[in-house]
Amino acid sequence: MTTTITEPSATPGTVIEPHATPGSPTEPNAISAPLTEPNAISDPLTEPRPPHLADTATGLPLPAEPHFATHEESRRHRKQRLAAAVRLFGKYGFGEGISGHISVRDPEHDDRFWTNPFGVSFKQVRVADLICVDSTGRVVSGHHPVNPSAFVIHSQIHALHPRAVAAAHGHTPHSRALGALGRLLDPIDQESAAFYGRQVLYGDYEGPSVSLAQGRDIAHHLGDNRAVLLRHHGLITVGGSLDEAVHWFFTYDSCAQVQLLAQAAGTPQTLSHRQALAAREGFGDEQLGHFSFQLLWDEIVAEQPDLLQE
Repeated sequence: MTTTITEPSATPGTVIEPHATPGSPTEPNAISAPLTEPNAISDPLTEPRPPHLADTATGLPLPAEPHFATHEESRRHRKQRLAAAVRLFGKYGFGEGISGHISVRDPEHDDRFWTNPFGVSFKQVRVADLICVDSTGRVVSGHHPVNPSAFVIHSQIHALHPRAVAAAHGHTPHSRALGALGRLLDPIDQESAAFYGRQVLYGDYEGPSVSLAQGRDIAHHLGDNRAVLLRHHGLITVGGSLDEAVHWFFTYDSCAQVQLLAQAAGTPQTLSHRQALAAREGFGDEQLGHFSFQLLWDEIVAEQPDLLQE
């Protein structure tokens, strides 16, 4: 059973909670049990919804996720989103040599996933370059090899977590710095509250992830969380769609940057438990996470339309 402690010098595999700061919540930040959440919006059955609020959980005018008539249409959509996400990783400096990968489950074959190929720059990946990998690590579609780390990590996440349609992994400076401190995100603002109670620190580093056993251990520690911070390694986020998983990655990394800056300047004031839950209701909403990626999609497709080449 994972032990929760507050010292950065924890033994490998230990989940480490953020150190308490004035105004910080007393509840642990890395938990797998769901927290009781307040309603962000009044119950429409008992009180009329104001006209400025849409009929969504957040009240924002968010469109529903697209549905497709065939597996082929769904697959094409996911591959286009995947290529765009990889280009966005390149644009925003998430590349680190051969490291980093994003995956999305195949809509027809649950034991297969699509990912970016080994040895191709994030800034050059096209739909045509993507590969499909089965549960044994064999490339069943595409002309490039798979990154061994991508296979052992993503295959196990998709196998152990059926609701994780996509996973994003990178070695960003901010996530690595936060992990090196043995810290998770504190709820110091609305954005970081999206991960309140939905993040975990993995400290059992054994070198580059190339064994299925280590990939399985990472996937096991992920649990029901949407982010796992790998100490001495990087960050993984997951979601019910590629759009959602990639949005959480961008948000987590920016929140890590804000926290590091705030802690360097002084003692950040955190949200209370009640405030953190209320903020999570909004900024941690899955539909909002999915739609937020649309803005990045529009941006990168307009700038780099060649990514859609099939």
